[in-house]
Amino acid sequence: MQTATMPTSVVTGTLNRSTLRSSSKSQPRQTISPFETRISLLFALASQSASLSQRVMADLVAETTKYVVPKRFESRNLEEALMAVPDLETVDFKVLSKKDQYEIREVEPHFIAETTMPGREGFDFFGASQSFNVLAEYLFGKNFPNEKMDMTTPVITRRASEGERMEMTTPVYTKRVGDQEQWKMSFVMPSKYGSNLPAPKDSAVRITEVPKKTVAVAAFSGYVTDEEVKQQELKLRDALKNDLEFRIKVGAEVEVAQYNPPFTLPFTRRNEIALKVERR
Repeated sequence: MQTATMPTSVVTGTLNRSTLRSSSKSQPRQTISPFETRISLLFALASQSASLSQRVMADLVAETTKYVVPKRFESRNLEEALMAVPDLETVDFKVLSKKDQYEIREVEPHFIAETTMPGREGFDFFGASQSFNVLAEYLFGKNFPNEKMDMTTPVITRRASEGERMEMTTPVYTKRVGDQEQWKMSFVMPSKYGSNLPAPKDSAVRITEVPKKTVAVAAFSGYVTDEEVKQQELKLRDALKNDLEFRIKVGAEVEVAQYNPPFTLPFTRRNEIALKVERR
């Protein structure tokens, strides 16, 4: 898929006022809302000092510009023409085929930081906000050796494949109940690290290499909900029935990429839904 993006808006909801910080043995986990987390991404450099140096101020302006002056993908219709994404690093891919409703991409291998989401839905406030904060803490320095990494785009949420081994962790995640669906959220890692990424301090975060893959991708705007994802998935699956060159891989599960921070206007947001495909 394309990335971090960040990215990227994941959820919106009521804000809380706790501060994003690493947990210690003597302190309970502190969480903040996704909106506050995204704002802190833009001002992470400023938080290091009460009086900013010219260099830090310049870096802060440059980081903010990535969101204020976004970049755009090649559009196939008016809806896509209005979509924009932050000017952040993303996953490399090659477009193999373009259709009216979707395109086929060959996505290059990349690394992700991933965590399992609590609950049976992929886009409810509780599960998505917890998962986002866990990954953001890792990115902000809850790792060995306490290194802050650059944001990428998009933020990816996927439904775990049937039979996929799910490692349940505590205290953030609850035990799996029955045969309910499982969702995972991931941040694409900056490519400069390769496989030498900082090790997470939180066992809920797993570093995974995503191999090269071929996917069918359809873009849509607005806020992402579980119902919207179901509708977009059905539309994509139906459209692919008429593709003479590619077909959906058996067992392929939906993957959703979100590129924009939560303050982005709904009609300018870029979201993508993807399914793994193979040649007929």
